Amino acid sequence: MSKIKKDKSTEERILAAAKKIFVMKGMAGARMQDIADEAGINKALLHYYFKNKEKLFEVIFLEAAGKLFPKINEIFLADKPLFEKIESFCAEYISIVMENPYLPLFVLNEINQDPEYFLSKVWKGKNLPMPEKFLAQIEQEVAKGKIKRISPLHLLMNLISMTVFPFVAKPMFQKNLGLDELQFRSVMEQRKKEIPGFIIDAIKK
Repeated sequence: MSKIKKDKSTEERILAAAKKIFVMKGMAGARMQDIADEAGINKALLHYYFKNKEKLFEVIFLEAAGKLFPKINEIFLADKPLFEKIESFCAEYISIVMENPYLPLFVLNEINQDPEYFLSKVWKGKNLPMPEKFLAQIEQEVAKGKIKRISPLHLLMNLISMTVFPFVAKPMFQKNLGLDELQFRSVMEQRKKEIPGFIIDAIKK
């Protein structure tokens, strides 16, 4: 097996299969055999490309995180009105996480275990999270009297919490509210407007 040359198309097929299995079964419930079956290969070949499901998950996660986190940073640093940034944050976050629903829970688990190592993996020494401009912009809007007096930190926490929590608590919402996958996605599409609308209405004068 060690003499087999790795093929890019096979690796891409494995990653597509793994993403599908992780979405359906989660990190804990996914098995390497499930991924091999979905990819149409044997388990030995899967192990040749990826030693274990943790390594495989890390590759998929970093790809998704590489799409999300730089986008959020772009919003923080953009020269745009505050309300437009709030709208963009919700739209970008929800769009990316709907396609990568494992992302929020994995981030929470990883960042609680070893935040420095996690951030070094995700940001790779560049494009570090820089919410300072966004927080300063909130303070400026308060000082100008354009929005109600509010702590910039709390506004940012509210924004993140309202977008992140529904994905983390997705199984609870689906079971208790009787939402199937299509209905949940529809609700999250609506939240792209509901969240910024709620926050903006709460802070504008």
